[in-house]
Amino acid sequence: MSGSADVYSLLKEELKGTGAEVLTPDSPGYGESIKRWSEHCEKRAKAVVKPTTPTDVSTTLRFIRTHKIPFVVRGGGHSTSGSSSIEDGLVIDLSKMRKVTVDPEAKTITAEGGTIWEDVDVEAAKFGLATVGGTVNHTGVGGLTLGGGYGYLSGKYGLTIDNLLSVDIVLASGETTTASKDENPDLFWAIRGAGQNFGVVTSFTFRAHPQPNPVFAGTLVFLPEKLPQIVAFANKFHETTDGNQALLWGFSAPPPLNLPVVLTQIFHNGDAEFAATFFGDLLALEPVVNTTAMIPYEKLNGLLNHTAGFDGRKQFGGGAFKLPLNPIFVQALLGDFLDFTSARERMNESLMLFETVPYKKTLEVGNDEMSFSNRGEYYNVATCFKWFDPKLDTEVREFSRALLKKASQAAGVVQDEQVRSVEGVGTYGNYSDVDIPASEIYGGNAKKLAELKHKYDPENLFSRGTRLIPRPVVVVN
Repeated sequence: MSGSADVYSLLKEELKGTGAEVLTPDSPGYGESIKRWSEHCEKRAKAVVKPTTPTDVSTTLRFIRTHKIPFVVRGGGHSTSGSSSIEDGLVIDLSKMRKVTVDPEAKTITAEGGTIWEDVDVEAAKFGLATVGGTVNHTGVGGLTLGGGYGYLSGKYGLTIDNLLSVDIVLASGETTTASKDENPDLFWAIRGAGQNFGVVTSFTFRAHPQPNPVFAGTLVFLPEKLPQIVAFANKFHETTDGNQALLWGFSAPPPLNLPVVLTQIFHNGDAEFAATFFGDLLALEPVVNTTAMIPYEKLNGLLNHTAGFDGRKQFGGGAFKLPLNPIFVQALLGDFLDFTSARERMNESLMLFETVPYKKTLEVGNDEMSFSNRGEYYNVATCFKWFDPKLDTEVREFSRALLKKASQAAGVVQDEQVRSVEGVGTYGNYSDVDIPASEIYGGNAKKLAELKHKYDPENLFSRGTRLIPRPVVVVN
């Protein structure tokens, strides 16, 4: 392994005059370059490379192979698994590649690998278009897309990867290629769900949808005693949504009061009159905070930004639940959550969120049609714990896993191997740690992924995501 300063001086020479930057710990801007959304994911890399073109990425990957340098790829820096940070090697930071191009006639959006969702939403809105993006707009397009991608428009248009038409990708060999339904279709199958294991995606092209009108959306905050009625509404939502709505709801104790509350984020892709009727049962519960309004679509994915600031240590976790839910069961989960967070210092901004995003459209694509394997008649439940004391790192991770396991099993989502291979894994990869078995994320697709890993990355250069070990293809004569 080569990690000396002399090695990175050689890389600087190779990239000289290209527009790419190579930052080492003594470089101006290095400190900012290793910042991450979660402080526990910040690591002092030996060097940070900021390419501006696919050729820069290719040059860097070839250099990495030659000098056997460990590396990671950073898009938006939102991963809480630490997969975009490294101490003993190099970061390929795509943040200088943020160009977005919209073709209004073809209804496509092309976004470079370092874009965030705000870049996409704002540019597409200029043409009255949108695609399925994340619910926090400073999330990276690359990370969310390569892992699947749920958003407010999923009820109408499916997952982000269901709207992905093609990618430009730099492979482990340094070769730049395109993957789509018609070009390298096996690679396109793999990257839609497991893309971080196969290369550096430098460009995404998405299908765009007409979105000329504003939407109804906002936050409703309730006191905890309203939880049974909110669960009842979620059960009703499951039966009445036409795909144009979304309901996110869960628990937290946010500032300034730092007291337990039930948060709901509601969305309707249409007018306020219909929304007032559809969400009438919630609105009638007299929320202590109501920010709902008609807003431009490009503002929608920024509504939750204030709950996702860049301070503190954070840990995502994911599971699944089915509706209807029993309010008594949900109140027990609230109790477990509050017992843990209130007993530890500065954990009040932690969140448990039931993501009631309609899944009918998502189910139109089978779990065998791409590597993503979390399609089923269930919804995602997520935790995002936030804390400041490094001594709590392991304790938080273990509690998150236990709470989500309890929620998923008691909420009717069975996750044994037999069911996982047929109905969907019940675990969203973007909410998972990298140390869990590939079968928990990819189910019955894990074997095929290992074979494709052998084809496209036989030396396992991209080894920092969910662990896919290349499986040689056995040829029987």
